[in-house]
Amino acid sequence: MRILDQDIYLLGRLQQNDLTAFECIFRKYYPILCTYGTRFVPIEDAEEIAGDTLLWLWEHRQALNIQSSLGGYLLKSVYHKAINQIKENEIKNAADIKFFEATQQLMEEENFYRFQELSQRLKEAINALPPSYREAFIMHRFQGKSYKDIADILNVSPKTIDYRIQQALKLLRKDLQEYLPFLCIVIPHFLTQYKHIL
Repeated sequence: MRILDQDIYLLGRLQQNDLTAFECIFRKYYPILCTYGTRFVPIEDAEEIAGDTLLWLWEHRQALNIQSSLGGYLLKSVYHKAINQIKENEIKNAADIKFFEATQQLMEEENFYRFQELSQRLKEAINALPPSYREAFIMHRFQGKSYKDIADILNVSPKTIDYRIQQALKLLRKDLQEYLPFLCIVIPHFLTQYKHIL
């Protein structure tokens, strides 16, 4: 069976909820997508992007409308995700610079006690998170684990981990809203610098 015909067959089976077809697609394309992704981002990010791309394929199998080849479709998806990752990293780097500048200001004597108060409130807010949110949040922010690593440990999908962390940040922002305008800088960058508050 030619490669194109094989992909058409697998896609047809995939749309009929055939998990074996998905496993075949995963085994065939995951290494290729990882290798391609490393042209743009580090290997860990490339692996996460490749996994997310294939997971998306399975989750949206009923609505798939792939006009080109499956391989071309997946590679294009990885490309767009990688470019978005690069943009997110650039935004994060800019935010890190702002955080550093803000930290210098916070450490001035006139702000010292407010800084201490904020540290305590952060600790309390994190401890008040729902257990599943807190667990994923701490593993990602404090232990430096990727969404994929956390998902493997907790036996859930990376998308679930992403949801839990985003919800944790949302709850933290709500709980600490009285600390604006510091909040937009402090969350999440403050946490990575002050692990000792937990």
